[in-house]
Amino acid sequence: MHLAKRIRLAFIPVLVMAFLAGWAGTALAIDPVFSTYLGGAIRGYDPVAYHTEGKPVKGKKAHQVEWKDATWRFASAKNKEMFEADPEKYAPRYGGYCAFAVSRGYTASIDPDAWSLVDGALYLNYSLGVRDQWSGDIPGNIAKGDANWPKLLAGK
Repeated sequence: MHLAKRIRLAFIPVLVMAFLAGWAGTALAIDPVFSTYLGGAIRGYDPVAYHTEGKPVKGKKAHQVEWKDATWRFASAKNKEMFEADPEKYAPRYGGYCAFAVSRGYTASIDPDAWSLVDGALYLNYSLGVRDQWSGDIPGNIAKGDANWPKLLAGK
């Protein structure tokens, strides 16, 4: 093998490591709403139903609206209208990402059954077990989540 080719091949791992180190040090901004390709925002569940029915209810394609670059689905036209009139009231905090994860400085998906209403605000969590952990210090976790959320949105 020619010396020039061996030198080029020797630099490939160095370039790859430099790229990965630079990429890993750069946080990426997140989408403002947790959304799945098929289900839409919060896995297609109706955010209003948590408030009005006290349980997760799957939304329908017939009752959907675009808000914050995400598709939100609702179980009824009435719920859709309520959301449109005051989306900040009904949308889950932290864009519907796991509240416990956000309190720790990262994001995670959610299980629509792992939810809590606190002072009229909807919080979702990754699982029922994680919700139990989050519930161990709700005020503290909300304070941490509120501090971390703008940083996560900005990619910091």
